[in-house]
Amino acid sequence: MRQSAKAVQPEWLDEVVQCFSDGKAIRKEVGNGGRLHIDRLLPFLFLHIGAGRDEEVAQLVVQANASYLLAPDATSVMPIVSALAAVAVEHFGAFVIVRFAELERDRFLTDDAPYLPPFEVSVWSSKNAVQAKTTFSKVVEESEARFRTPQVEERRSPSSVIDTDITGLAGCALLVAEFAPIYRAPQSGNIFPELRDQLVATLFDAGLRACAAFIEKHDILKLTSHRSLGRRALVDAVDRVDRGIDEITSSFDVLLAVTPINADQAFQRFSSAGFVGEPDFLYRPLEVQMENAKHRLFSIAFDRIEDPVLYELYREKQREVDLQLSLISARNRKSFIEFGRALYGPVEPLLLAEAENILEALSTGNPVMHSSGDETQAADSAYVERRAQSMIAAYRRDLADFKVDVEIRDDLPSGLMVSNSRLLISKKTLMDPRRVEPLLSHEIGVHLLTYVNGSSQGLRLFRSGLSGYEGMQEGLAVFAEYLAGGMTAERLKLIAARVIACADMLAGATFDETFHRLVRDYDFTRVGAFNLALRVYRGGGLAKDAIYLRGLLELLDHLKRGAALEPFWMGKIASSHFSVMEELASRGLLKAPAVHPLFLRSTDGRERLERARQGLRPIDLIQSKEN
Repeated sequence: MRQSAKAVQPEWLDEVVQCFSDGKAIRKEVGNGGRLHIDRLLPFLFLHIGAGRDEEVAQLVVQANASYLLAPDATSVMPIVSALAAVAVEHFGAFVIVRFAELERDRFLTDDAPYLPPFEVSVWSSKNAVQAKTTFSKVVEESEARFRTPQVEERRSPSSVIDTDITGLAGCALLVAEFAPIYRAPQSGNIFPELRDQLVATLFDAGLRACAAFIEKHDILKLTSHRSLGRRALVDAVDRVDRGIDEITSSFDVLLAVTPINADQAFQRFSSAGFVGEPDFLYRPLEVQMENAKHRLFSIAFDRIEDPVLYELYREKQREVDLQLSLISARNRKSFIEFGRALYGPVEPLLLAEAENILEALSTGNPVMHSSGDETQAADSAYVERRAQSMIAAYRRDLADFKVDVEIRDDLPSGLMVSNSRLLISKKTLMDPRRVEPLLSHEIGVHLLTYVNGSSQGLRLFRSGLSGYEGMQEGLAVFAEYLAGGMTAERLKLIAARVIACADMLAGATFDETFHRLVRDYDFTRVGAFNLALRVYRGGGLAKDAIYLRGLLELLDHLKRGAALEPFWMGKIASSHFSVMEELASRGLLKAPAVHPLFLRSTDGRERLERARQGLRPIDLIQSKEN
């Protein structure tokens, strides 16, 4: 990179500079694989210069940012950089360029080197970017390294003519980071994908933090977080990936696929057999061809997403969808239970202890019924449908796009469930009328509301759900029953008993063993015990029902820490994605929720939420006297 930086200004540059000055988005191919991308006027530019070598990670780090230039060679750099710097310096008072490159070799990889030795990261900066360099070095050195530990070394002088030319521009600062290509096998040159992705994430974050330090040092902008400097414009590749994954996830429904269609007949046969043996459950024919779906899933190209945060979210979702497809294709096979364990996790000792404590407190004198004790007072499916339509109409008055279909189904066990934008009500449903509004708050006020709000985000991923979202989603939905004033002892007992049943099932207990334990030890009616065991043993053993109490515990801890609920209404997310949602919102990639739950608009609902913020356990949520 010792060649001269002199070059003729390209014809299109004046138009680009005008767009930059006006704060408009720019995406311009600059020839020979080069690209200028700026999604808004910012006081920094990330730079990579093609040097005739394949520097994959350096290029990925640079193009992950909101403002970058991939230059095919050194001669094309200065006309573009000098023109942009002039505008930025006039607007902000200072401008920093962060150049990434890869060293020619990993000089620590020698025959006599220790196993997995540190790798070199070489940094240099102009005098007006020392704070940025210090921050970058600190972040890199403190990064979590699972394979190789970075060792930062400071250069005393610039490594190329282009660096000298850039630092000669008025008001322009420069930070250069060059690193060993440790993501490539030294002999074959093959890529280590996990190491590559880790390296990109580390260097991207360090670069953005360096820019934030520069901005703070020069008092250019007030930042809530360095992540607010990230991309606000999505490239077309994101939409293609989003659409591709959504088309696959929309082609099947896990719960419908594994929910028996002969629950009543199975109970009658189980009863006739003296409540001994395994019920013979029947399921809907699958509407998805597994091999084709998986082929389509892994044919989706992720390489042009450019945003590391979105890249990881979609990769996580891809892995989850793969597991879901494997799960439903293994119905009634021994492998089904293991796919379920991989998706929903085991029953942890602390979770099991919490469930046992709840059941110990609630079992005596609280039989869990199939319906209300007085059948003449029970709410049937028609009543539930009317109340559901009324609640949907209330949401629609706030948001015309709150479009939900309500279906009465005769192929479901008693109760309610949500499938995408549909509320499904079993024709066999009979329940205590006092439980209808809380359950509708659970299904409509959480599951359907987050589907609608997720749909408004522009990316389908937020309506179908980020990977692992179901635990927090169900915890939030159970908490909604409390906020709506309908968390009864019977309901909490049922949620706790599901954890016990899942633990027994995962430990190898048979259906009838779990059934009799529920009746004998926890005072369940036979119908109630059968319906609970059905949910846990469907398909061959599904560990999903443990997530209700697990998610509720996570949510209560979240509230006790003083954390907000707002990101959870934006779409279907896991607790691990809370900071990601905050980042995407700060970058302008997420909108505020289009509609908020009805149960949070009442004085009672808000007061209950404040009580939860003071610190509650699940047993404290029981509201036997409120309704």
